Formats: sequence, structure tokens, C-alpha cells
Amino acid sequence: MSIYMVIKTEITRLHSTIIELAKEKMSEKRKRFELGTIGALSLSVVSSVSIVICNKALMSSLGFIFAATLTSWHLLVTFCFLHVALCMKLFEHKPFDPRTVIGFGILNGISIGLLNLSLGFNSVGFYQMTKLAIIPCTVLLETLFLSKRFSRSIQFSLAILLLGVGTATVTDLQLNVLGSVLSLLAVVTTCISQIMTNTIQKKYKVSSTQLLYQSCPYQAMTLFISGPFLDRFLTNQNVFAFKYTPVVLACIALSCLISVSVNFSTFLVIGKTSPVTYQVLGHLKTCLVLAFGYILLHDPFSWRNIIGIIIALIGMVSYSYYCTRENQKKAAEPSVIPQTKEGESEPLVNVENGAALGNDVTVPKAPAWKSERY
Repeated sequence: MSIYMVIKTEITRLHSTIIELAKEKMSEKRKRFELGTIGALSLSVVSSVSIVICNKALMSSLGFIFAATLTSWHLLVTFCFLHVALCMKLFEHKPFDPRTVIGFGILNGISIGLLNLSLGFNSVGFYQMTKLAIIPCTVLLETLFLSKRFSRSIQFSLAILLLGVGTATVTDLQLNVLGSVLSLLAVVTTCISQIMTNTIQKKYKVSSTQLLYQSCPYQAMTLFISGPFLDRFLTNQNVFAFKYTPVVLACIALSCLISVSVNFSTFLVIGKTSPVTYQVLGHLKTCLVLAFGYILLHDPFSWRNIIGIIIALIGMVSYSYYCTRENQKKAAEPSVIPQTKEGESEPLVNVENGAALGNDVTVPKAPAWKSERY
């Protein structure tokens, strides 16, 4: 009987030791993941704000208003950089379902084109409303088709965020049938493409770099073919007839270089967090762009912009707080290997353990069209 008790005690002690080691390992993994996520979020903010300022100078000051064509060049340069990185063995090529890659790449290209068409056929105010509609649409799609759950606290935080951004950016609201249809299609395709960015990485166990490398050619091809026609339709100008001065070429080259970081960070952020969190981050970048535009470029700024930005920041902080609190509750659940449920619990600085494109564009005056992937 005493031998039995000794064996039972040792087994219990061994089991406790295994649980403690598992918890320590999960804790270390969570900390590393959180640091990586913070880095991805920071990279996304810095690179996106930089490319908006660069593109604004290129389009508004230098008159290069061919956004769709410029975006296709961005994607081509991104693919070239990734191919060089692959040759240097900085990441591993991991092929998966070709139909998924092709469909995903083409859908991304179509969503960029539709966003540009939406801007061309709608007033600036209605276009801003289109961008704001992406978050509610994403929440709806993930709830209906992915069975994700969004707590009331998170829904309320998102509502405050949208109210703030709307106050800061939305001005006139002029409706027309064609513009409304294009905006609806732009919202739906953008939501689906961003949801796919997250689900594909998890389903096929591929990294953001691997997914971007494989889908980039199809995105670039879609816009490379349709971009010049789309730009000509929107601006009544020919991109190939434009006078490319050294200054214009330098700005285009700089924009393409920054886009590599933008595209990479977009896939990285969506893969590590969620499409909704990426959209929240996008609105943060919008607020920063408005502020930098006022400080650096002396853009018009009013008390309405200031109040809207403050309300939006309150919504972002609230969103991050409630997401963090929900994650802490999940982490506190007694389990050796926590089973993370696919819920909306990814804050801006603390996300669940898991494994381009956009809102951070200042409102351009026609015809300075901008791609909304950045």
C-alpha cells in the first residue's frame, strides 16, 4: 500500500511539473508573439503614413494621378523584392492550392480597382462612408460565415471609433445609383479579401511572406492590365503620355520601395490579428495622416477634425482594452494546452496565439485618385 502511495505521489508531482513547464512554454511563446505583433503594427503604421505622404506629393504636387497603375508597380516591385529574398533563403517557398492563390490574388486586384472607381463616381464624403462601412461588413460576414463572436463591449468600442472617424473625415454626402453600387461591391470585395488573408494563412499554415509572394503576381497582373484603362477612364489622361521628369521618377521609385513594407506589414498584421483589428489600425493611420497633413503640409484643419480624432482614439483605446481583457480571461482558463476559439479578441497590442491594404489615405481632391490598399 505504501509503494502504491509513493508511485501515486510521484505521478502527481510529475503531472504538476509537466503542467508548469507547459504553462511556462506557452507564456514565453505568447510574449514572443506579442512582441512580433507590436513590431508588425508599428511597421504598418510607419510605412503606411510614409507612403500616403509620398503619394500625396506625387499626385497633388507633381500631377501623377494614375493610382491603379502605380499600385500595379508597387506590387511588381514587392514581388521582385520577395523573389530576391527567396533566392537568399530568407524564407521558404511553400506552394499550396493554386486555385485559392489565383482567386485570392485576382480578388485583391479587383477590390483595389473598385475602391478607385468608388472614389471616382462618388463625393468625397460618401467615399469616406464607404471606408467606414468595411468594419461593420467584416463583422457581419465573420459572424455569419465563420461563427465568430463579438462581445457588446467590442461592438460599442467599434461604434465609437467609427463615429469619431466619421466626424473627422466625412463632409458632403451625395448619392447616385452607379456610385452606390460600386461602393457596395468595393466594400464586399475588400472585406472578403481581408478575411481570406487571415483564413488562408491559418488553413494552409503559410506565413504572411509566403502568401504575399504567391499572390503578388496575380494582384499585379490584374492591375497591370486594367490599371491604365481604369486611370484613363477616371482622369481622361494617358499614363504612358505623362511627362516623367527625374523628380517624378524619384518619387515613384520611393513610393514603390515603401510599398514593399506596406504590403508585407498588411499581410503580417491581418495574419497575426484579424481583418477587423487591421481596419481599426487603418483608422488610426487615417487620424495620423490628418495630423501630419496639418503639421507638415498645412492642410486645412478644424475643431471638427480635432474632436473626431479624439473620439476615434477613445474608441481605439477601448477596443484594445476590451480585447486584452477577453484574452486574459481566456488565458486564465485552466487548461494544459489552451484551445483558442476563433473569436474577435485581437487588440492592437495584445493578440491571440496564432500564426496590402487600407484606410490611411487622406481625402484627395479630384482628380487626384488614390489607391485604398494603403
